[in-house]
Amino acid sequence: MGRRDAMTCGGCLVSAVGATGAVLAWGMSDRTRRHFGHAFENNGMDLSVLCTELPFALLAGALAPALIWALGAWLLERRRRSDLHS
Repeated sequence: MGRRDAMTCGGCLVSAVGATGAVLAWGMSDRTRRHFGHAFENNGMDLSVLCTELPFALLAGALAPALIWALGAWLLERRRRSDLHS
């Protein structure tokens, strides 16, 4: 496996871990638990958060680590190229 393939695989792995972590953190928050009916006698149960908030948590968890990973890879590659030309 080449260096570029390893970087791509690492970015995908970081993105998957970030998405999983974001969804778990969203699911464990007090606000989300209230929406799922963990209030007194299921008062305030609102499952619309599955269509409104969950996709945003998933996207934010997947995109933020992937963008940071890509920026770090770009900076390392740029540094490596400048060292070769010096």
